[in-house]
Amino acid sequence: MTKTFGEHQPPKPISKAEREARKAFRQVDAVKAMSEHALAEQAFAQNRERLKAERLAREAAAGPAPKKQPKTKSK
Repeated sequence: MTKTFGEHQPPKPISKAEREARKAFRQVDAVKAMSEHALAEQAFAQNRERLKAERLAREAAAGPAPKKQPKTKSK
């Protein structure tokens, strides 16, 4: 059976059991994706806090930053 250009077959009807199975799998996938997202977000927050602590320790060890003198305007 050869199809001509633009001709397509309608999708096969899905049984009720198959529809329910797909729904269950989608829910499981959604839960898995959300847990992966939460883990990534938690790791990001921990890394940010670690880097912030390191930066504050570096700044404290270096002492206060010198104040910049404003440039004078020359005419």
